[in-house]
Amino acid sequence: MSFAAFLQQYPTYTTTQKLDTLRASDYSRLDATGQIYLDYTGGGLYADSQVRRHQEILLKGVFGNPHSSNPTSMAATRLVEGAREHVLRFFNADPAEYEVIFTPNASGALKIVGEAYPFAPGGHYLLTFDNHNSVNGIREFAHARGAAVTYVPLALPDLRIIETQLDGFLDRARPGHNNLFAYPAQSNFSSVKHPLEWIAKAQQQGWDVLLDAAAFAPTNQLDLTRYKPDFVPLSFYKIFGYPTGLGALLAKRTALHKLHKPWFAGGTITVASVQGDKYYLAEGHAAFEDGTVDYLNIPAVEIGLQHMESIGMEIISERVRCLTGWLIEHLTELTHSTGVKLVRLYGPASTEARGGAVTANFFDKNGRPIDHRSIEEQANKVNISLRTGCFCNPGAGEVALGISRVELDVCFNGPGHEERLTIDDFRLCIDGKSSGAVRISVGMVSNFQDIETFLNFCRGLLQ
Repeated sequence: MSFAAFLQQYPTYTTTQKLDTLRASDYSRLDATGQIYLDYTGGGLYADSQVRRHQEILLKGVFGNPHSSNPTSMAATRLVEGAREHVLRFFNADPAEYEVIFTPNASGALKIVGEAYPFAPGGHYLLTFDNHNSVNGIREFAHARGAAVTYVPLALPDLRIIETQLDGFLDRARPGHNNLFAYPAQSNFSSVKHPLEWIAKAQQQGWDVLLDAAAFAPTNQLDLTRYKPDFVPLSFYKIFGYPTGLGALLAKRTALHKLHKPWFAGGTITVASVQGDKYYLAEGHAAFEDGTVDYLNIPAVEIGLQHMESIGMEIISERVRCLTGWLIEHLTELTHSTGVKLVRLYGPASTEARGGAVTANFFDKNGRPIDHRSIEEQANKVNISLRTGCFCNPGAGEVALGISRVELDVCFNGPGHEERLTIDDFRLCIDGKSSGAVRISVGMVSNFQDIETFLNFCRGLLQ
């Protein structure tokens, strides 16, 4: 298909032209190495300038462990606190209302909430079917402490939540108990964007709200003045690629006061005694940043945020919308000579209230599913990076792929499956049904040629 036809259908793409200039100057290694990168939901790409700016800071300064008042420690502290303040500004969060806790990643942020949230009998953990496994994992803390755990189901074909059903689940909060509602701002399986208006609705009905922003934040502005979840976990590498190994928990100060940290570590206390067998936790973020923070890499967070601000989230969002729309339209129209469609899409078939990840399975001319791992192997040969599997999102995968509760019960209770179950065991359990899918995700410096190259790859699969 021609670029002219694309522009006729998506004329606003021209407003994102600065991203083409940026790709040529700051991400030139993509084209120099012939890489077609379509795994932005898995991880963002870093700009050359981010690495150079960070390297310059490290080469020109001397930085010591921040837990001191000596000159090198204070130099590191200034950089860490500067980055912390910039995170708040990036998300338009009032410093009087929100704290930033640096973590290894979004999963580390979620573990803080899970282990410290005051689950108890009478309390409730409510979550949507399409949560990431790191959000699902919090249920184990809830189970252990006697709280109820409930999932809100998804509706086919778009894998969205039926709002009236959600209202019924939100009515289950019991006054006087601690209730936590968790959902993704954007599903990392279907790319559905769930309404941020659910935050206030749930809070009004007695729920604390955990909003997983890991898949949402790379291409959308999250305004914490307009929407005020109690907890927001995220990973910075998913937004701007570098550094890896750093995330954050953005938490309301009022919500932090509800958390009961079950242990203490270096850096989290004001006083601890061996003989007195007592300790006093520090206030705010300091109580939850175990040990020494990654003070040499944290400055790169501020550099990454500045990089995103120099581009503008609106431009990134519009580019992703245009390319995703073109990809969905032309991928879903591919048909074998027998009339069988090449792909089956899981999630919305339009760009309305959805992000840039397109998840599907491929089928041969007789309608038989093609193993998603085979699609990845073939894509690898032509330097196309995409992702396959269930993307750590089993709930959405089970609904999309038609895997029933009965099949799962039989599988999990089968001989030898009590303690260990491999993915190959699981595939046998579900009678050869697909246990995963192919995810193609568009991001900040994707361009039309990337999409056309992938579509041409798909056309080569037609029989």
